[in-house]
Amino acid sequence: MSAPVRIANVSGFYGDRLSAMREMLDGGPVDVLTGDYLAELTMLILARDRMKDPATGYAKTFLKQLEQCLGTALERGVRIVANAGGLNPAGLAQAVGVLAGRLGLSPRIAYVTGDDLLGRADELGLGQPLAANAYLGAWGIAHALAQGADVVVTGRVTDASLVVGPAAAHFGWRRDDFDALAGAVAAGHVIECGAQATGGNYAFFTEHAVGRPGFPLAEVYADGSSVITKHPGTGGVVNTGTVTAQLLYEVDSPRYLGPDAVTRLDSITLTEDGPDRVRISGVRGEAPPPTLKVGLNTLGGFRNDVTFVLTGLDVEAKAALAREQLTAGLRRPPRELVWRLARTDHTDAAGQQEASALLHATVKDPDPGIVGRAFSGAAVELALASYPGFTMLAPPGDGTPFGVFTSALVPADQVPHTVVLPDGTEHPIPPTPSAAEAATEPAAAPAREPAAGAGSAAAGARTRRAPLGLVAGARSGDKGGTANIGVWARSDAAYAWLVATLTADELVRLLPEAAGLPVARHLLPNLRALNFVVDGLLGHGVSAGTRFDPQGKGLGEWLRSRYVDIPEELL
Repeated sequence: MSAPVRIANVSGFYGDRLSAMREMLDGGPVDVLTGDYLAELTMLILARDRMKDPATGYAKTFLKQLEQCLGTALERGVRIVANAGGLNPAGLAQAVGVLAGRLGLSPRIAYVTGDDLLGRADELGLGQPLAANAYLGAWGIAHALAQGADVVVTGRVTDASLVVGPAAAHFGWRRDDFDALAGAVAAGHVIECGAQATGGNYAFFTEHAVGRPGFPLAEVYADGSSVITKHPGTGGVVNTGTVTAQLLYEVDSPRYLGPDAVTRLDSITLTEDGPDRVRISGVRGEAPPPTLKVGLNTLGGFRNDVTFVLTGLDVEAKAALAREQLTAGLRRPPRELVWRLARTDHTDAAGQQEASALLHATVKDPDPGIVGRAFSGAAVELALASYPGFTMLAPPGDGTPFGVFTSALVPADQVPHTVVLPDGTEHPIPPTPSAAEAATEPAAAPAREPAAGAGSAAAGARTRRAPLGLVAGARSGDKGGTANIGVWARSDAAYAWLVATLTADELVRLLPEAAGLPVARHLLPNLRALNFVVDGLLGHGVSAGTRFDPQGKGLGEWLRSRYVDIPEELL
């Protein structure tokens, strides 16, 4: 087998560890450094930046990383690919050029554009958003690298494209090498979130010395298989558990759609390949759909929040009084007023904080005046006229704008995917033919739900009531208002029990906040995993969310903490 291309991650989000690029350059050999800076909320933040100053709209921390590392990367022939261009990849490319000039360097800089559909939103039936960005694929990146670019910055591309593009350029893959492309998508999906692949946010973290996890590295081979690893001597761990957790993060069905290929998550095989090394193989791919996803950020209105502290006895009665008084004190009712009582209090507590519950009130309205002084004044005026022990975590301030994230689909041929090379020439990147056009043979159908009772513990088997997390790991995340909860077992016997026990109805019983919402369950027997998709649990996305955990990051751990009857043989 030919030597792999070594593709490292140096950022999992806008605000990640600044030193990661230097750590990956100095910690061991790499061929390409990649960085993911764009989440749904980040696009809203960048849209607001761009409204204030059209010259902005990109992730400025990328420039700080480059200032320390660009010279070393050029000296060693390490390419750099990042989606830090956000809403202004041309502006970031120009800023990189200015930075390089100041450092006395002459990198060949390319950028990928065409994802920004804001100017055509009405024409494409997308309404009037603040930002409208299509998720482009990897071929613009691949073309730039094949033409000799040292640095490639993009706007919105799929996160995995940051790995697929360099791999496709390195090995000369064709557009219809769907298995190889899907393998690279799997590798890209694992490393795109940085340290989440190396022990960060890992369900079984107590089994390892997490410390300061190193950032991940994918050694991608010509057939699309890969080994996920990290530099020697860095913190954290890479094992089949950490890789499984990340494969389940923010996905839906086993057919993981993308602009370059459909990746069959139910075809992936994971094997240990030595300490802190996991091989991903067997990945099947299909031709992509004829449409691209478009992320839409719109202004939802204005919001404000206040949290009342309820200490000691009569917590429910105190909460009821606060709700009654604040509601009556609002001269104009807001469009939305959401109350949440968190029973963080303990009986006969030895500390005041442990004796206290928290009552959260969130208001939202199109009129900033209704959620501003009118709301905060009504809350503050209760200070001497409400429940005993009245206090708040902080006085409410002025209302702030919030965004709403939704998504839509547009025909791929309506999106002008374009790469601008270092010499300034523009090259259009046509979409990959869809499955219907390519007439490719699809991979096997996803696993079917087992018959009722199949795989359950034998009748009369001894069980113990215990937390689900003793036998299962989980990782959860968000896509707009939809939450996903991936759950996996660590043995065949535990997986058979998990499939039989953790149905969609049982998930709702364990997580009552999901009651009344559509819940889909998908089987991934190759990973010993289930993936649950709960539509609407997160409202209209993180900026508009009123949940305690608006991105659903803790849902998996909440599920693992719930008690179920577990066969003793599994414990």
